[in-house]
Amino acid sequence: MNEHSATRNVVVIGGGYAGTIAANRLRARDDVRVTLVNPRPQFVERLRLHQLAAGTGEAEIDYGTLLGEGVELVVDKAERIDAGARTVRLASGGTLDYDYLVYAVGSTGATPVAVPGAAEFAYDIAELEPARRLRAGLEDLPLDAPVTVVGGGLTGIEIAAELAEQGRRVALVCGRALAPYLSEPGRRYVAKWLNKNGVTVIEGDNVAEVRADAVRLASGAERASVLTIWTAGFAVPDLAAASGLSTDGLGRLLTDETLTSVDDDRIVAAGDCAAPSGQALRMSGYAAGPLGARAADTVLSRIAGTEPAVIDLGFTGACVSLGRRDGIRQIGRKDDSMTGLFIGGRLGAFIKEATCRFVVAKRIRLEARKPGTMIWIKGGPRALEPVAERSRA
Repeated sequence: MNEHSATRNVVVIGGGYAGTIAANRLRARDDVRVTLVNPRPQFVERLRLHQLAAGTGEAEIDYGTLLGEGVELVVDKAERIDAGARTVRLASGGTLDYDYLVYAVGSTGATPVAVPGAAEFAYDIAELEPARRLRAGLEDLPLDAPVTVVGGGLTGIEIAAELAEQGRRVALVCGRALAPYLSEPGRRYVAKWLNKNGVTVIEGDNVAEVRADAVRLASGAERASVLTIWTAGFAVPDLAAASGLSTDGLGRLLTDETLTSVDDDRIVAAGDCAAPSGQALRMSGYAAGPLGARAADTVLSRIAGTEPAVIDLGFTGACVSLGRRDGIRQIGRKDDSMTGLFIGGRLGAFIKEATCRFVVAKRIRLEARKPGTMIWIKGGPRALEPVAERSRA
């Protein structure tokens, strides 16, 4: 194939934040045909899945309002990547040929099989379908029925807060500590809100067993729990590993600092499923957009015959909603460490809502209208302490 004149087929696997931005940005060249493969016909706002589960909001957007002209959406599941033949086998039985592939399958929930009863009785909210099942389960549950949320990270805090604001009896089992990502002042603010709204916070203990009507803690204590929600940890789809590509211990695709697979320079990764130099960035919606844009830029650079740029992403902190009327905007440094500053209350809630809208309106839709215009904060941890580029396998 003549790289300088022929149309290139680029397949993007995964239509989340990273994949959708990558698909839109790839349209910067007229000689690129973009196909986006996603198992659902709607885009899922993962930042709002706790609202969907609690019945306080929705989390689906029609792709027709998000994808730029010319991006073909294939509603199907990718089952295997054949790097040698440059094809993607789909669950429907069909195949897609590609010249370049953007691997953006994201992450999933990680309900541990080692915890008895967790897989059978616990709900998770990492994806659309489990969040819907949780919503249905909550609709049939009396307000005074005991609910346990497992995981003291941001997702666990947000779903616990949504339910507590509705007047539900909620216990939050944090494992080591509540909100370990936040600063100490930020953690105190969250703890105060949870206490004020009746949430029982259990730190320094883990759930050792989940039953239909109770949970047993590692300390031996048992708590009534008619419904248990598991938010502790994330996993990654096994598509890369099943396709014979190099992955890290979690299953993320191993890449160099340009997000290019260490096995094949026609495969580029983006978002939660990428492990650049074996050192992945923090899984987050915040990082997904810039990683999707950088992955697209890497593909475009290779088509143009120029050297792709390396990752350079600076962080800013985190937003956490506490029900519909409160929240916290934790101020962070570019290296993803936290300062002692935060914004709480209604203003914190407003900033969280504005952030969710910004990702869709000012990142995804703007990139659909004007490919290549998305910018992001640079000077992050990889720029401050450069990671040596991993040699290709």
